Amino acid sequence: MSHGPALPAPFLTAPLAHRGLHQKFSGCVENSLSAIKAAIDAGYSVEIDVQMSRDGQAIVFHDDRLERLTNLGGRVFDYDAGQLLGLRLRGSPDHIATLPQALTLIAGQVSLLIEIKDQTGVLGPSDGRLEHAVYEALRNYQGPVALMSFNPHAVSHMAKLCPQIPRGLTTDSFSPDEWPGVPKARADHLRQIADYHDCSASFISHHWTDLAAPPVEKIRASGGKILCWTIRNRSEATAVIGLADNITFENYRPSVSK
Repeated sequence: MSHGPALPAPFLTAPLAHRGLHQKFSGCVENSLSAIKAAIDAGYSVEIDVQMSRDGQAIVFHDDRLERLTNLGGRVFDYDAGQLLGLRLRGSPDHIATLPQALTLIAGQVSLLIEIKDQTGVLGPSDGRLEHAVYEALRNYQGPVALMSFNPHAVSHMAKLCPQIPRGLTTDSFSPDEWPGVPKARADHLRQIADYHDCSASFISHHWTDLAAPPVEKIRASGGKILCWTIRNRSEATAVIGLADNITFENYRPSVSK
């Protein structure tokens, strides 16, 4: 079966720093410009998340709500980008950043994997606004970049907007406990990674504890690349050798292949 564009080689050699190389105790918070710079300085690839502001800007932030990492409540989508940029990340000198700000910092120095966060709450059809904001931010970007999402609809949007950029699915076993808002039928469908070829994907990023699942093996056998999330120590990294082509990591520093 055909795939979309292949992941550039650095995505398979330099481990991916999950939300940047963050260490909250030192004031370097996830998805901050400081965490991104730390990953660049260490020679790692960078993985970041993007949410959408009320005025349709791509914001570098993982949660759909602000409480965990800022002193403000509510959803990211409740505020315009200008308001969000004024928010300091808790325990850090950094403020929330936009995707264009992150791209300016990275500037092709290392590989960048962007996860487009689901905007529907049920991993359902997307209105395409966040995807278009990501596309606009990337139009003139020079450097190795790839896109992924738990929501196959988001990945399909990106296939149409920027078909030259490698894209993949973020995947999981989609257990009801971990995904309580997703209808059972939808979770059952996503568990099979059935949309992989329809999205013209070339990779998945799968939960590290589930890499032996038959749908993952099927993609591996078809030539797709397997990334995994989130490795937090050397023992876990050892456990995925032979099952994943590269790891997304945090809380420790893996070696970088030369």
